[in-house]
Amino acid sequence: AKEKSKGEWEMELHLSLAEITLRLLMALIMGGVIGTEREYKNRPAGLRTHMLVCLGATIIALTQVEIATNSLQLAREFPELIPVLRADQTRLIAQIVSGVGFLGAGTIIVSNRSIKGLTTAASIWTVAGLGIAIGMGYYLIAVCSFVGIILSLTVINRFIRVNALKKMEIRYVHRAETKEFIMNYFDENQIKVESLDFDVEFFEDHRIYTNIYTVDLPKKMTYSQVMEDLSRYKNITKIRIVDI
Repeated sequence: AKEKSKGEWEMELHLSLAEITLRLLMALIMGGVIGTEREYKNRPAGLRTHMLVCLGATIIALTQVEIATNSLQLAREFPELIPVLRADQTRLIAQIVSGVGFLGAGTIIVSNRSIKGLTTAASIWTVAGLGIAIGMGYYLIAVCSFVGIILSLTVINRFIRVNALKKMEIRYVHRAETKEFIMNYFDENQIKVESLDFDVEFFEDHRIYTNIYTVDLPKKMTYSQVMEDLSRYKNITKIRIVDI
């Protein structure tokens, strides 16, 4: 077999312009598709953010591939340097994983006992992982991961619905009769009360009571339906749903 020349070895080791372009385009397209879904749902991080995160992770992964390639090339040309050469391909990637965590944290909003943006933060972190797979040239992992991300953000919600426990804050006047009305409504509709927090505000001529119920609804009911039903009662002044 004909021995390969030095130039042929270098061409095989280094990524071609076409390969680099392909990986960057994949990052832009896949990150863009995921970002479009987030943009459509009016989330804090949308199209451009997801594209840039995926592209940035790909660029860093490509750089890491080239660093490893240069180390192999040096080892081939100068065998005496092998003991001191370092080309850990996980070093830069580890920095991506930790660094993107700070970016994702910026999309999480905590207000009035509710938390928003967790899914977007997770999608940003996952898109970074997608960019790493693309940049390293693991196309099968990248494509399968892309499909999984899209399914988790769009399709799964249509087939799997979890009626999660929520806190329902109800403000009212005339304690005895209103509390009786609320509990009767819960019993009639088979709504299970997991816990109850109670608060009262004192005024000169009246008192305002606040009950915070942690409730578990039957599958046939929704929280919006419960709120609409309860709001019809004259003594109830405010109803609010708070995510746990």
